[in-house]
Amino acid sequence: MLEQLSDSLSKLQLPLRLAITNGPSLDLSPNPAVTLEIIDPQLLAELAHLSLDILGEAYIDRRLDIQGPIMTFMEIADKLSSGTVNEDTPATMEHTAHDKVLDAEAIAYHYDLSNEFYQHWLDPEMAYSCGYFRSPDDSLAQAQLNKFDHLCRKLRLQPGERLLDIGCGWGGLARHAARHYGVSVYGITLSKAQLELAREKNAESGLDDMIDLHLQDYRDLPGQEEFDKIVSVGMFEHVGHANLAEYFCTLHEQVKPGGLIMNHGITAKHTDGRPVGRGGGKFIRRYVFPNGELPHLSRAIAEMSEQGLEVVDVESLRRHYALTLEHWSSNLEASLEDASKLISDKALRIWRIYLAGCAYGFRKNWINIHQILAVKPYSDGHHDLPWTRADIYS
Repeated sequence: MLEQLSDSLSKLQLPLRLAITNGPSLDLSPNPAVTLEIIDPQLLAELAHLSLDILGEAYIDRRLDIQGPIMTFMEIADKLSSGTVNEDTPATMEHTAHDKVLDAEAIAYHYDLSNEFYQHWLDPEMAYSCGYFRSPDDSLAQAQLNKFDHLCRKLRLQPGERLLDIGCGWGGLARHAARHYGVSVYGITLSKAQLELAREKNAESGLDDMIDLHLQDYRDLPGQEEFDKIVSVGMFEHVGHANLAEYFCTLHEQVKPGGLIMNHGITAKHTDGRPVGRGGGKFIRRYVFPNGELPHLSRAIAEMSEQGLEVVDVESLRRHYALTLEHWSSNLEASLEDASKLISDKALRIWRIYLAGCAYGFRKNWINIHQILAVKPYSDGHHDLPWTRADIYS
């Protein structure tokens, strides 16, 4: 079987060794950097017709093992699948009907895995979202602080204002906004584990009187026009296509006239929102973000506009997220032994593939991420934003 594969794969010149457990091996080029150990010999018959989700699934099901740099493996996996999946064909999209129970279950599956596990590869503030690199030489910790400040500056936060943080995570942005901009923050999350640790961190920072965090769905926010500004970071991906109108309607209802809204979230490459990456998106939706959906930038802007929000600024951070994910993947790879004591072997395998695969996907422009700043104009149509962006960078 290995000899038959040699003819079909050798033209790819992959730095790869295929090895059957307790059996023969085949080098596809001199000095291979990665070894795929085939534990299930039946997998050999599938190697000539693989998509990324099938290959990733084979790894997490222990049908194969990876020896060598995980990022190099992702490049090899992409080339292995490049001739078998046409990602330019429009597909009929089946969108999930998101409700509160389904969304809460999905968030718990992903974010309640283990706070200690996340601590092994995130920055000290545990910002689980795209950093902002003023230079590619910035550390991960610095890039996350840069991101916090970039968001606060775009929102033109002022002392005494009230900020709503939707999907507040472990509270890093809330603490930065309260500490450095003097705002009071009302934050919501659907993750019990995140909420518990965020409250502990707030207390340790002496910011309990400025930050109020709750286990709450955005659809259950009480009142109207309660907040001067709203920020949503890394939560947009969980809303679902079918709920975008309700989501942005809620944001419009919650912010005061003249108030600003920042939506920071991953967006699809194609306008129809179909996943790309030769099966990579399918793998993520099945094993990492159940029921997650990525709208295209145009769809997000259209829905915001329909709900009465005026989009005033859009910035792509695709390269920033590729670099952020490379840091995360490198950190996890450096702490595999410790991480293996905190989560199951299958979960750890999922996360190794997920972080490295997403880093590769952002680098290849399979997916993007945008910060969309919008304002709720006053009834006569005006707003108080500066005439230029100069104040953001001064």
